[in-house]
Amino acid sequence: MKEMLKSENITFRYADEGQAAVDGLSVRVGRGELVAVLGANGCGKSTLAKHFNAILLPQSGTVYVEDIPTSDEARLFDIRQKVGMVFQNPDNQIVATIVEEDVAFALENLGVPPDEMRARVDEAMRLAGVWKFREKAPHKLSGGQKQRVAIAGVIAMRPDCLVLDEATAMLDPIGREQVMRTVRRLNREYGITVVEITHYMEEAAAADRVIVMAEGKIALEGTPKEVFRQAGRLRALHLDVPQSAELCRALTEAGCPMPDDIIDVESCAAAIYKLLAGRAAPAGKEA
Repeated sequence: MKEMLKSENITFRYADEGQAAVDGLSVRVGRGELVAVLGANGCGKSTLAKHFNAILLPQSGTVYVEDIPTSDEARLFDIRQKVGMVFQNPDNQIVATIVEEDVAFALENLGVPPDEMRARVDEAMRLAGVWKFREKAPHKLSGGQKQRVAIAGVIAMRPDCLVLDEATAMLDPIGREQVMRTVRRLNREYGITVVEITHYMEEAAAADRVIVMAEGKIALEGTPKEVFRQAGRLRALHLDVPQSAELCRALTEAGCPMPDDIIDVESCAAAIYKLLAGRAAPAGKEA
């Protein structure tokens, strides 16, 4: 798989802090992957995210975006065209008074021709699911809708990669699901690489790969099933497992054996149905 992002032995320490926020970290993200990065507060995951489009530069080591080193100032525009970032608070990224004007803001600053800008803005609003809000004022939208407007503004730039830095942290469950449904669609249907910094285990369970950080280093890495099977190690790192996995573990301990690799609601429901009925659930039927 061709690499979209790569960090090689990078270290970054904030001023007046003794311990490095990122300490000798090497990470690779393949083109088209959806990678979730987990970790307790202060583990360095947001610092890593900011290295991926040169908001921060490593004090040692190198970060590459499609083989372009982020330290190459002459290529900074190219890097930020390839990697778009969405932050925790959508209000910090929304600058216009009408949704479609906000989505067009960056393109206007880049001098994109009007016809092309119109096409890209319309496409981005449809992809992000905010087309019906295009003439509304952003401040009248819900948190989830605002975050999807922020995503539309980024994807209008046509990046190859989206980095979400706790992008659902301030949203309610419905808003989180709306945003993540949009993100998964962009990844699966349009091949956009996604790096998601999150503390929601259910979001990480839907990723292709999970990276767990602790003290600026990688503590665990693998598929969601491989990572979440290690519940003891995750708890030692002050992290939880998806609720479906926790339920299966509790049932097993209570004498109702359940598979140890279940991490999502659908698989959990199917396993409970099989446990109770003694057979697999009919196709298309939920337990």
